[in-house]
Formats: sequence, C-alpha cells, structure tokens
Amino acid sequence: MAINEDRLLRSTPEIDSTHGVERRRAWPVLGLLLLLLVVNYADKAVVGLAGVEMKRDLGLSSSEFGLLTSVFFLPFVVGGVLGGALTRRFQARWLLFGIAVLWAVSLLPLTWQVGFGVVVASRVVLGFAEGPTTALAMYIAHSWFPAAKRALPSSVIVSGAALGPVIAAPALTWVITNHSWHMAFGALAAVGAFAAALWLFAGREGPEAVGGGHDASSARLPDRVPLRRVFGTGTVVGIMVLFFVAYANTSVKVGWLPLYLREGLGYSAGTAGTLVSLPYLGGAVAVILIGWISGRMTKRGMSNRVTRGVLGASLVLASGVATAAFAGMDAGPLQMVLLVLGSSLNAAGFGATFAAISDVSPAGQRGVVLGVITAFYSLAGVIAPLVMGHLVDVGADAADGYGSGFLLLGVVMIVGAVVALVLVDPDRDAAKLADAADR
Repeated sequence: MAINEDRLLRSTPEIDSTHGVERRRAWPVLGLLLLLLVVNYADKAVVGLAGVEMKRDLGLSSSEFGLLTSVFFLPFVVGGVLGGALTRRFQARWLLFGIAVLWAVSLLPLTWQVGFGVVVASRVVLGFAEGPTTALAMYIAHSWFPAAKRALPSSVIVSGAALGPVIAAPALTWVITNHSWHMAFGALAAVGAFAAALWLFAGREGPEAVGGGHDASSARLPDRVPLRRVFGTGTVVGIMVLFFVAYANTSVKVGWLPLYLREGLGYSAGTAGTLVSLPYLGGAVAVILIGWISGRMTKRGMSNRVTRGVLGASLVLASGVATAAFAGMDAGPLQMVLLVLGSSLNAAGFGATFAAISDVSPAGQRGVVLGVITAFYSLAGVIAPLVMGHLVDVGADAADGYGSGFLLLGVVMIVGAVVALVLVDPDRDAAKLADAADR
C-alpha cells in the first residue's frame, strides 16, 4: 500500500513539492484536533465529577443520574450520522468549528441555578453537537496522512478522550469543591469558545481529502462502493461490535467513575478527584504507545489484520478481563492497578483499530462510514450508564451495585472482543470490495 502511494507521489514533481509543503502542517493541525478532543471529553466528564453534588442539589436517585448520563449520548446517534453525511456537502473544517461553538453555548445555562429539566436539555444539545466530533476529527486527521501512516495519528485523536479528564479532573474538582458545580460548567464554556476560535484561525483539511491528494487506500478501492457492501464486510461489523463494547467502558467511566470512587469505594472528594485522573492518564500513554507500535508493525510488513485487528481486539479483551477482576475487590492498590490497566488497554485498543476503517472505505465515502460507525457505538453510551444506575439502586448497597455493574461490563467486553478477533481483516475485505467493483 505504501509502495503504491510513493509511486503516485513521485510521478509528478509539482505534486511532490506541494505535498511536501502541505505535510509540514500535518502535525500542528493534528495538535489542534487533539485540543478540541480534550475539551470535548472534559465536557463529557464534568457531570461525573460533579455527580455527587448534582445528585444532592437536584434530589436525584442513581437511576435518575444514569438517565442524565444516558440522554447525553442519545443524540450522538443522530449527530454522528448527520455529521458524517454533511462532510459530503460542507468542508469538515467549518463543521467542526460550528459544533465547537455549540458546545460552549450549550453549557452556559448550567452556570446558574436550574432544574433537572434544564440540565437534561443542556446535555441533549451538547450531545447532539459532540456526536460527530470524533468522526470529523478522524476524517480531518486522515486527510493529512497516507493510509499506511494513520495508526499513530488515529491514536493521537483517541488520546484526547483520556487527556481531557486528566487535565480537567483535578481542576474541575477544585472548582466544584471550592465554588460550585455551576462554576465548573462556566469555565468549560469559556475554554470551549477559545478552542473553537483557535481552530477557525488555524485548522483545515489536508491533501488527502477528497479530490485533493493520492490516498493509497483509495487507489486500490473503487471510487464508489455501495454502502451495503461496506457495512456488510466482516471488518466493519467487527469494528462496530468492538467499538460498542469499548465505548460502553468509556461511557461508564465518564459518567460513573468519580461516583464509584466516592460512593462505592469510600474515597473523599479530593482523593477521588486525583485518582480519577489515573485511568485517563494511563489511557493517554497507552493509546500513543500502541499507535506507535502499530505503525512500526505495519512498516515491518505485518498485515493490517494483525496491526489493526488482532492488536486492538486483544487489548479490549485484556481490558474486559481486568474490569471483571477489579469488580469484586475492595479498595486498595491492587484494585486501583487493575482499574487503571483496564481503562488504559480499552482506550489503546479503540485507537489501534480506528485506522482500519479507512482501509475498507473509499475516501469519498469515509465521512459517512465514520459517522454511521460513531452513531452505532454511541448507543453503548445510552445503554451502559442506565444499566449501571439501575444496578446501583437495586444492589444491597452502593458497593454491591457497582460491583455487579463492572462485572457485567467486563463480561460484555470479553465477548465483543472475541467477535472482533474473528471478523476484522481489512486487507481481505478491501480486496473483496475491489474485486466486486471490477466485475
């Protein structure tokens, strides 16, 4: 794949010169995308960080708080599909700017005293705006890098999911403890507006965008493929299953981890604010490291099935085992190590497999494919927090309810990862799509 791309780029000196200038902007633009994802996930995490205070002030049960977390993810389904479809009509740069502005606006009502209905409405609007964010960011990131070199940039984008809470958790916990949870939402609105302005000033799509470059993956795929064929490949089915169970882990962590540390394990607010950063910090390191390892494996000639399928699914499988293991443990160093390990491996597996989507989707349809996949796995964000809230309410006590929830989550992750191990094979499915188009 890389050889074909090099041949194409060498064929015309003018193209080669233009790409050399363009590619020097790739990493700065990737840095801006990372910043947007950091803000994006800080917005997600703030409800979990303020969860105990919000439950107290609004008089919510655990089931009601689970509903509050779930309604945030419900509009992801619509937003993800819509965002992917709009990439065919509008520049992704402007779409990303628009939704970043909407993030900031949606947070503003929560800066003063409000009722449960206003909180729900605010989270629904924020969820709709944030739904397409990862897909758009990945679409833009892939437009700056050739197919064989997308594993590390994909992992950088996914690392924003970890870095957002790492940065936000101690700072927002301090604001919540010393001021109010309303002030925390106001601070995030200001940061979101700043990030949107920065992206408008310096962000853009790269030379691998549709019509702008020589995408090696597109070179071996037809220009257009019936979407039913793309979504019928084992790779896409396996990725959707893998991402669903991985995102169940992510959404439970975002919505419930701070409450689990305080209500289930008995840590103080300050200690929980510090400890909650550890799984995210481990995830950020693991995502970048595995992305680099995946890229090196590809460079050494290993198949995409191994570097993007087996590697990612194995990491999510190990995460499921770690999650099931810590579920029944009391608070302590070993329990925290397994919690951090489970979170880190899950994030790394998610990042490693994301690049495989580009291998089986033509450049002109990649935004749509990314959007639909994002919408599908976002359903896990609707279901998993609700299930956790219900189990906490019906458990003998909070610790028992949380234990049952994390055990169920671990088992589901193991099953989903095994399915992905069997199905994901980008090289096989890309060849099938190309052969079908030639007939």
